[in-house]
Amino acid sequence: MLEHVFSALDTLTDPVRLLALFGGMLVGMVFGMLPGLGGVAAVSILLPFIYYLDDFSGLAMLLGAVSVVYTSDTITSVLLGAPGSPASAPTAIEGNALAKQGEAARALGVGFLSSMVGGLMGAVILLVAIPVAGPIVLMLGTPELFMFAFVGLFFASSMIGKDLAKGIAAACLGLFLGVVGPASAAADFRFTFGQVYLLDGFSLTIVALGLFGVAEAISMLAAGGGISHTPITVSNWGAGFSDFWKNRWLVLRASIIGVFGGFVPAVGASASTWVAYGHAIRSTKDKSKFGKGEIRGIAASEGANNATVIADLVPTLLFSVPGGPAAAIFLGALFSFGYYPGPRMISQNPDLMFLIVWSVALSSVVGAAICFAITPTLAKLTRIPFGIIAAPLILIMVVGAYQATSTMGDIFMLFGLGALGWMMKHAEWPRAPALVGFVLASPMEQYFWLSNQIHGWSWLLRPGVLIIASFIAIPAILNIYRWLRNRGKAKADTAAEVLNLPVAEDHKTISLILSGLVSIAFAYAIWEMTGFNASSRLMPSLALYPGLLLSLWLLYRAIRDYAPSTGSQFKEPLILIVLVVYAVALWAIGFTIPTIGLLLWMLFARASMRLVPGLIYGAVVFGIVWLLFNVLRGDAPVGVLTGLS
Repeated sequence: MLEHVFSALDTLTDPVRLLALFGGMLVGMVFGMLPGLGGVAAVSILLPFIYYLDDFSGLAMLLGAVSVVYTSDTITSVLLGAPGSPASAPTAIEGNALAKQGEAARALGVGFLSSMVGGLMGAVILLVAIPVAGPIVLMLGTPELFMFAFVGLFFASSMIGKDLAKGIAAACLGLFLGVVGPASAAADFRFTFGQVYLLDGFSLTIVALGLFGVAEAISMLAAGGGISHTPITVSNWGAGFSDFWKNRWLVLRASIIGVFGGFVPAVGASASTWVAYGHAIRSTKDKSKFGKGEIRGIAASEGANNATVIADLVPTLLFSVPGGPAAAIFLGALFSFGYYPGPRMISQNPDLMFLIVWSVALSSVVGAAICFAITPTLAKLTRIPFGIIAAPLILIMVVGAYQATSTMGDIFMLFGLGALGWMMKHAEWPRAPALVGFVLASPMEQYFWLSNQIHGWSWLLRPGVLIIASFIAIPAILNIYRWLRNRGKAKADTAAEVLNLPVAEDHKTISLILSGLVSIAFAYAIWEMTGFNASSRLMPSLALYPGLLLSLWLLYRAIRDYAPSTGSQFKEPLILIVLVVYAVALWAIGFTIPTIGLLLWMLFARASMRLVPGLIYGAVVFGIVWLLFNVLRGDAPVGVLTGLS
């Protein structure tokens, strides 16, 4: 094993691979600091660029981004009180309270060091898990691998969001998107509706960018204004180092909690962080400071969330079961490079496994050091309007999406899926299960078809399959028992109570529209499926029939509870309409004129920049976008009506 460990380190120290790793870290840090974006958006926006690198460099770039997101989002959480990601909510509570007391450096120091320890703990667990779990994985057959994927998808559906029906419906929608295009078990092209663009199916890049990146950018553009109204000064790191050392054992315990959260697919950093935060409260004698600026809350939450996001890779690499949305994208990248997690990777690609460990460890240490270096400067820039950031962000998404096939279908699908992601967000349909379902659709179909070909339906009674299925059955039975026992009792929303947040407006109109559209899509797809080969219908049936029943149930609920909205929430739909118009203009006129128009609108209408600085900044952004087209050896979209690019 040692020869593979040092061989992987030698491979990573190649200048190109180190540059790719640090480039990914830079993107991950930027996205970690943007409230609401986080790791999924970071790896999504990097995805189209990794295919211009060799496999090790491309994967190192993604790992660099994933490893530092929960380190850099500490900056936003402490300085602004706005969690860079949901998993940083406890840090925002305690850290921003300390920042208002003039102790921002203390909170940030503990947060950065705890994140580093959590990342290193995750790397150590990866290192240990490879030789220990490897022999176990080698014993698994296709039925067991299918069940692991199925359990992971179920966990993603049931543990993310408040409504199990919405979670499973979202997962079915993701599976449906994943089976569009060529069937792996027969010579069929499914759900292409006569469109050449769909013959190869959907691009992972476009699905991830649309569901998460575009949807979040719309929300933040609608919020408008500056990120913060008062600049905050950061200095004197000594107190943070001292507090970290005093709470070092708490950080280690929280990291272990995070590691176990990462082992269970789809539990995610949010759940692990709150468990670790609860442990910090229970293990502290004086609990009066929690919620008002308790440093132990930061130490526990930051140690847990970074450990979780790294430990998410354990089920991803060993069982092809993504631990979370970012891990799902990483899994898709592995498939694209020809690597298949599980027995084949462990036996044939040990160097890659250890390269992943080294990438995570190096990123965790360097990322924390960079955060210490840049935070004092960033604290002075907290009044920048988001419109200034959104301008290059949206255009980079357009460039990244356009690289999939270099046709206008890429742009239309980006904003079409962005609209879907925006609707899912406001209808409270969790988007992570949809992404996990999309990534798992192809391997699940292969495992499902092979299991039936080799074993018939008897594989359902194999001991390994039954044991893995118990991961769903036992918790389901316990939950039914608790529901029957507690029926009629009120149930408090702990997270909302701790955060002291107002209850969110119920977007009943959007929920009604989304449920109706998804029901129609599932019903039409079932009718279309009748013309497929029997083998080609296996996997779509697994998604479409449950999906239709659940979406109809959600439609019934939406109709039953519907009440016309009395609010005036027109900002986000307006921005969505602007982006759709922009996509149509790209098709009709070409890239240059619509892009200049969009830049002017974002910089002057949304960000309220002054004329001269806005024009200079817009010109720089426009030049960078054109440079990206040249670097990626692609042409900008050409207008159908004008012939101009």
